[in-house]
Amino acid sequence: MPAREKTIASEAASVLLPADSKRKSLPIWLVRDADWARQAPLTEAQRAWAEAQGFKGNGKKHLLLPGSDGTLAGVVFGLGEARACDPMDKPELSVGVLPGVLPNGLYHLADGVEDVELAAIAWGLGAYRFRRYKSANGEGVAQLKLPRSADPARVLAAVEGVWLGRNLINTPASDLGPQELEAAVRQLAKRHGASVSSVVGDDLLAKNFPMIHAVGRASHRPPRLIDMTWGRASAPRVTLVGKGICFDTGGLDIKPASAMLLMKKDMGGAAAALALAHMVMANQLGVRLRVLIPAAENSVAGNAFRPGDVLSSRAGKTVEIGNTDAEGRLVLADALALADEERPDTLLSFATLTGAARVALGPELPPFYTDDDDLAGSIASVGNRIGDPVWRLPFWSGYEATLDSPVADMSNVSDGPFAGSVTAALFLRRFVKQARRFAHFDIYGWRPTLKPLGPKGGEVQVARAMFEVLRAETHRRAERAKP
Repeated sequence: MPAREKTIASEAASVLLPADSKRKSLPIWLVRDADWARQAPLTEAQRAWAEAQGFKGNGKKHLLLPGSDGTLAGVVFGLGEARACDPMDKPELSVGVLPGVLPNGLYHLADGVEDVELAAIAWGLGAYRFRRYKSANGEGVAQLKLPRSADPARVLAAVEGVWLGRNLINTPASDLGPQELEAAVRQLAKRHGASVSSVVGDDLLAKNFPMIHAVGRASHRPPRLIDMTWGRASAPRVTLVGKGICFDTGGLDIKPASAMLLMKKDMGGAAAALALAHMVMANQLGVRLRVLIPAAENSVAGNAFRPGDVLSSRAGKTVEIGNTDAEGRLVLADALALADEERPDTLLSFATLTGAARVALGPELPPFYTDDDDLAGSIASVGNRIGDPVWRLPFWSGYEATLDSPVADMSNVSDGPFAGSVTAALFLRRFVKQARRFAHFDIYGWRPTLKPLGPKGGEVQVARAMFEVLRAETHRRAERAKP
């Protein structure tokens, strides 16, 4: 059994120390290739050392600087030549490389960074390690003293939220089923004073969530709809819906073995929603927050739903099953229908929904869909600025007819191999009628290789970008409300 884990809050706080910490910290200078030596106030001995080491300020290379007594005196980190065409090539984001390569110790950013808060977040994200199943805790990581101009609460909330989501995605399905996912929601709710309820097993039928029930009924671990609320009831309503398929075999349309290897991440939408929820609650945004997570395992058994079955939905529409591996949109549809009944001001869905999205844009750039042009512009702009990029794809109504069914109101899959992410988004939009604005994010939820903002493994996409959008909107409302 793995050792008892530290809390996310204590882990993040151990990596990012407050600016008023009395501990001595070592400076880090960020430099570009050209004339790098003038960008850091080095002694003659240190310059000679750098020359002897052949340090040129190349991208993502660092140099440890010795003091006169032989101890470590500081670090020079080379950023390389600026690539204006790459939104991820920012000094602040490159800082995420450092906690994994520097010797243990406490450091501070001396120069070369404009957005110190983003740099601190990048450090925290780059410091993440998933060690739950390691017999030894492993070596620690370098620590950063937060810059004085950074908001420590906001930095820690962003880092904690992403770490929470990554931990959930990285945990195998043997230890994270629908019940354990509900427990994680309840733990988060307890921390922030939110309320939680759930509808479990056959009660889903009694409460009119038939598609969530159908998807999860073949598993011995009962499906459920988890419902968390927080904030002032009169505040603008923001509802997050996250796909919580804790493992996806594909159902009777079973996946090949190679396609099942990462299916513990099929609850990545729920992880993203919870990460965003943590940021919202920790920063006390002036919204009425609701989080809905339809949680289930798509398993194979004698009572599994079948290709050709016709399911009823909460919205009253019937759905013919063209493929049991398109189960995520079914559970989301029931949850979206519930969310829509409340007429939220903002309704957002997050899901590891389609392979087509990865074919179109790859693992690092999730597509999103919305009919609100102002919201789309805000999300895309903020995502590029903070290193949480997204790309808008259209709710192309010309493809609506591909979801037609000869025996039901609609099919859960289109009648051809093209535009799979678009048609999945169109399917979901059919269950949203009353929300003031709606956006759907088709995320991957996984980082295939080590990058500055984190190691290979579960990744919480979109949450930081969407938080910044909501924060900016809350700030504007507060400014308008001033006398």
